Amino acid sequence: MHHRRAGGQSQHSALLDIDAKADGIQTALAYAKRNIRMSLEIEDLAHVASLSPGQFARVFRNETGTSPAKAVEAMRVEAAKLLLEQSRLPVEVVAQETGFGNRERMRRAFVRVYGQAPRSIRTNAGPLATY
Repeated sequence: MHHRRAGGQSQHSALLDIDAKADGIQTALAYAKRNIRMSLEIEDLAHVASLSPGQFARVFRNETGTSPAKAVEAMRVEAAKLLLEQSRLPVEVVAQETGFGNRERMRRAFVRVYGQAPRSIRTNAGPLATY
């Protein structure tokens, strides 16, 4: 699913920042992006990559420079930010749709990544994009 950001908004992508050469890691990242609503435990991602959880975590960190959990959180935050900027969905629904589970977990992730709450991101986005 490709998203177009409204004019003036950053074209930064967490998924593009995660560069992996190993096919198994690329497969796991693609799986995570397709299934962003799910819990995405390391065991699930390791299974998709055909690796043991320990081996997956080591290879993932060596390939990407980050942990699988941090990578999944970055994808979730990016997906949630797009939904906040481009839809009128309530914050609680955005949290569910992007796998955070609840608005408080999403809020904490946004503050960690952007230094501001999801509602501030939505407010600063300006007029909503039309579909």
